[in-house]
Amino acid sequence: MRAVEEKILRDGVIVDNEIIKVDSFLNHQIDLNVLQEFANEVKDQFKNQKIDKILTIETSGIAVAYAVAEAFGNIPLLYAKKSKSKIVSGNLLKTSIKSFTRNEICEITINSKYLPKGTNVLIVDDFLAEGNAGIGLIELCNKAEANVIGVAVVIEKYFQGGHKKIEDLGIKVFAGASIKEFKDNKPVF
Repeated sequence: MRAVEEKILRDGVIVDNEIIKVDSFLNHQIDLNVLQEFANEVKDQFKNQKIDKILTIETSGIAVAYAVAEAFGNIPLLYAKKSKSKIVSGNLLKTSIKSFTRNEICEITINSKYLPKGTNVLIVDDFLAEGNAGIGLIELCNKAEANVIGVAVVIEKYFQGGHKKIEDLGIKVFAGASIKEFKDNKPVF
């Protein structure tokens, strides 16, 4: 069993057979050993691909993406911003996404100068549920005419359909832990 699955079984909390809380090692406090092992697995999964840049979304995806960027030899890491700011300007690529956990729509942006045409991108995030964040990041890459090589997530709730939506776009998906379902408030991998 992989490190992420073991950590979920040991420290994860399932709420109402719907939500998985992993704030003890991923979303609030970070277990660097688990993150590093995940990053090495991602590098192994995409070792035959040319990756120019890691792309994620703020906030909880940044630490994960950092570990993966480091595993790939310190390649650049870019993150889409959710918050509006007076200093975010230029030719912005924008799209809207729905957050599953917050149940709200937000606009995400990337300055196009950081995502040049032809860039080979690996999208990295902490979770994949319905696929909204991943598909939003793919849309931004498409607007920039960048190439999405794959999507890598620490944990996916496979039963919520995001994995299939992304694969149906012809994009490889890798998860450190893939949860098929929750049964009696326990994950089934």
